[in-house]
Amino acid sequence: MSRLYLSPPDVGSAERDALLAAFDGGWIAPVGPDVDAFERELASTAGVAEAAALSSGTAALHLALMLSGVGAGDEVLVPTLTFVATANAVTYVGARPTFIDCEPDSWNIDPDLVADTLDQRASQGRLPAAVIAVDLYGQCADADRLTEACARHDVPLLEDAAEALGATYNGRPAGSLASIGVFSFNGNKVITTSGGGALVSDDGDLVARARYLATQARQPAAHYEHTEIGFNYRLSNLLAALGRPQLRSLAERVEHRRATKARYRAGLGDLPGIGFMPDAATGVPTNWLTVVQIDAEVFGATPEALRLALEAHDIEARPAWKPLHCQPVFVGCNTVGGNVAEQIFDHGLCLPSGSSISDHDIDRVIEVVRHTALATD
Repeated sequence: MSRLYLSPPDVGSAERDALLAAFDGGWIAPVGPDVDAFERELASTAGVAEAAALSSGTAALHLALMLSGVGAGDEVLVPTLTFVATANAVTYVGARPTFIDCEPDSWNIDPDLVADTLDQRASQGRLPAAVIAVDLYGQCADADRLTEACARHDVPLLEDAAEALGATYNGRPAGSLASIGVFSFNGNKVITTSGGGALVSDDGDLVARARYLATQARQPAAHYEHTEIGFNYRLSNLLAALGRPQLRSLAERVEHRRATKARYRAGLGDLPGIGFMPDAATGVPTNWLTVVQIDAEVFGATPEALRLALEAHDIEARPAWKPLHCQPVFVGCNTVGGNVAEQIFDHGLCLPSGSSISDHDIDRVIEVVRHTALATD
């Protein structure tokens, strides 16, 4: 049997045709009709006024922080349970992350800890420059409570929705829940442009400035005129062409990932010592990845032992995100809480969840997991 990957790109004839049409049309550079159309279509999907298509979600985070006025020496509150890119972008602008634990009901940044930290910083006269909420594994953070806490102190809230395109929070699309939203279109995301990302907002002037900074901050002159430092962050027209049919099939892709989690639940839910990432009551996630929690004493095997058992059958699985406050690169950064995130990492394992995964392949995973549990019973 072929190797089963965690979340591989899901592309087909529609993407190939769109890519070749852009190629044959001569639109190869980071400008062109597909970039413009992709931005319009993405903005509509995300429920915002404007979108800037960029080279990566990390580039979008970098620009989002700059546009929010975050700079050298500032503090930014960041969830500790997330991919490292969220915090890396904070360092790009010379700021420092403070890591906030997650809440057990959603695994997202804990709004109460954010509110307490903001109140404490306000009493000390040194408010953070921004708060970043990550929609973890495609589940939206509690935007209403976070917005209330941030608004009380006039601190910008940014939404890292890299894994959440197609999710909703109280009926509102992911990406529209803060002053700026960020998406990733990396090869393993819900939709892909091979590599790429986007910055979205209802503030058209802000998005226009993002495009300006992303094109080396070139002034509108016949020659190359620059009055400030810019970046080479724009998405190419070819990759935007690839993304457009992906975006049109977003609903089906998200539904497939949700159905995948449901099939895993049905096939594994009766096993003692195994649980699933909870679904928050405030929205509908993408289930970008299905994440299980393993109680080794009850299940009979550790998450790492299960991962190796799956690997022996050519099935890729990965641990849950290692908390950023535990990463060597961020030693010395402030952390608020951390025990919840550490528990999720210690017990968590991500199962294959791509939008092209078949029922047969899901059953392959279920069979190995059940065999591992029974073999150690």
